[in-house]
Amino acid sequence: MNKTSAPPSDPTITQVLGACPHDCPDTCSMLTTVVGGIAIKVQGNPAHPHTDGALCTKVSRYTERSYHPERLLHPLKRVGPKGAGQFERVSWEVALHDIATRLKTIASRGPDAAQAILPYSYAGTMGLVQGDSMSARFFHWLGASLLDRTICSTAGGEGLTQTLGGKVGMRVEFFAEAKLILIWGSNSITSNLHFWRYAQVAKRNGAKLVCIDPRLSETADKCHEHLALLPGTDGALALALMHELITHDWLDHDYLAQYTLGWEGLRSRALQWSPERAALVCGLLPQQIRALAQDYGACAASRAPAAIRMNYGLQRVHGGGNAVRLIASLPALIGAWRQRAGGVLLSSSGQFPVNKAALQRPDLLAGQTPRTINMSTIGDDLLRPASAEFGPAIEALIVYNSNPVAIAPDSAKVVQGFAREDLFTVVLEHFQTDTADYADYLLPATTQLEHWDVHSSYGHTDALLNRPAITPLGEAKPNTQIFRELAAHMGFTDHCFADDDQALCRLAYGEAVDFDVLLDKGFATLDLAPAPFAHGNFPTPSGKCEFFSARLAAQGLDGLPDHVPNHEAFNSSPLYPLAMISPPARNFLNSSFVNVKSLRELEGEPLLEMHATDAAARGLQSGDGVRVFNQRGVYRCKVAISKRARPGVVNGLGVWWRKLGLDGTNVNQVTSQKLTDLGRGPTFYDCLVQVEQDTL
Repeated sequence: MNKTSAPPSDPTITQVLGACPHDCPDTCSMLTTVVGGIAIKVQGNPAHPHTDGALCTKVSRYTERSYHPERLLHPLKRVGPKGAGQFERVSWEVALHDIATRLKTIASRGPDAAQAILPYSYAGTMGLVQGDSMSARFFHWLGASLLDRTICSTAGGEGLTQTLGGKVGMRVEFFAEAKLILIWGSNSITSNLHFWRYAQVAKRNGAKLVCIDPRLSETADKCHEHLALLPGTDGALALALMHELITHDWLDHDYLAQYTLGWEGLRSRALQWSPERAALVCGLLPQQIRALAQDYGACAASRAPAAIRMNYGLQRVHGGGNAVRLIASLPALIGAWRQRAGGVLLSSSGQFPVNKAALQRPDLLAGQTPRTINMSTIGDDLLRPASAEFGPAIEALIVYNSNPVAIAPDSAKVVQGFAREDLFTVVLEHFQTDTADYADYLLPATTQLEHWDVHSSYGHTDALLNRPAITPLGEAKPNTQIFRELAAHMGFTDHCFADDDQALCRLAYGEAVDFDVLLDKGFATLDLAPAPFAHGNFPTPSGKCEFFSARLAAQGLDGLPDHVPNHEAFNSSPLYPLAMISPPARNFLNSSFVNVKSLRELEGEPLLEMHATDAAARGLQSGDGVRVFNQRGVYRCKVAISKRARPGVVNGLGVWWRKLGLDGTNVNQVTSQKLTDLGRGPTFYDCLVQVEQDTL
């Protein structure tokens, strides 16, 4: 299909090929129908095999987002107190001149002074161009602090890298041929819909589906079995499965001998984890663990393909990196990698030949070595004074593609930091989010229907192109254009700041992906082996699946994976006896779509799911207002007595905008800034709380 397809009877109707920009493994190819310059419908591209014409409920309503009555369409300058959300309209020239003047003043104080300026961004768009191309060039030239983008997936990514060599795995379409599928830490129906379609094909062909998740999710409802383990105990379960594989000799000895490193050490460690020991840690029955191990081990003897689909929820705990290492090791024990429908998939993003250096131009640092700030500890870091260890206090913050006041942990501290009168804050946004309320300047950015971009995926292996379907509304500009113009106001002279968006799209893959194919079809499938690790060839230093990581050992860490208990382990605090996880609400995506009225109406109100036993002990009934609290803060919401919550664990569905919550807070009021074992990631699901009836 070409860029547009117009019915001969009405040349004013076109269909424009694009790509979904949101933080989801599916990265769908989209078709936008445009009539008279107005987008009237967004639908899945039927010509793209992974999308197969279907979009999720959220993105199928994307026109509601682009044409939202509260869409930001003009630059705004703060006129009220920080956080009050009071602004006046200004011109682009006034805004950019003032922003540039403020940044130049900070940077002029000395050779490292620009480190007082911090960019803060994440996956508001997953696009390689609007995500981090011109913006990265801008901050590299400036010498600003670097951002450690950890908020979602770094623990799991590091776990994969240390074990398999990168964010690599089996191809998602081959799950349709598996005979056993473990869906581990993923509510696929709501967060990976197109994978679920492949799993359903396998199920109809006789495959057994097992869901491993603390919550009885919509996905768990549709699987043959559900193991409702306690949050943060996935590593213990994986070790117990290994124990059973070893003691019953459900192993592929040839694969272990030829294509793995460190087997004897891992074997010795796993033999310490009987099902009985793991059951006590995980909150499961020993026979549940034995039965799962038997199902998985049977695939070693029969050569029936066994596949594991992980998602990132399970690694948002203290031991998240080690848990992913252990789960990613399982396929090698039974030789599952020998078949294209066997193995594991957490992320496929490492298989894309993205030329990040060409896009982001780290050479523009010209020998500068700015400090790196972890986005997951922004609450603490905005409140840190200057010191020899930390460097200069953060004086200016440029936020794009993110809503940290809503999504960062330990919200009270995040708000306190953003409320600093001496902090100069610029926010590029579509809407007046919680974070936007604290901006000194609010700059209107284009939505996906209004700009060029190119995409990779972390759930399949197709590159996608996004064409603009409509002219930008109002005075909105692409992120790239905003940073180009800001660079000009700063006096940056390098010719790279003149690259237009189509040129950046071509740079992203260079010669590795045929750009003409992207222009013609909207997607291009990477040329990858169907069973890439059938004979080893892992992208690790040894070329093997590394149970033992010499790289971790060189850092003084344990080279072998192990179960690492939660920072806030279950039953460790009499004051806060409930573990809380905060999985996404079905109709939101992180904090995106919360302000789309039709989707918010589907969600109703901020909700805490609680098991009947825990509710009865507190005299609670569905619909009651509750206080969810710990040493970090109090979050008010409504409670639902639900089978989806297991005893001892409550599910705080998120992430609501704070100002749309019941009392101006959301679930991150009680989450912590403690980090994961690997990857410096956040520990959102490693959180103890108490719940009581709200008397207000």
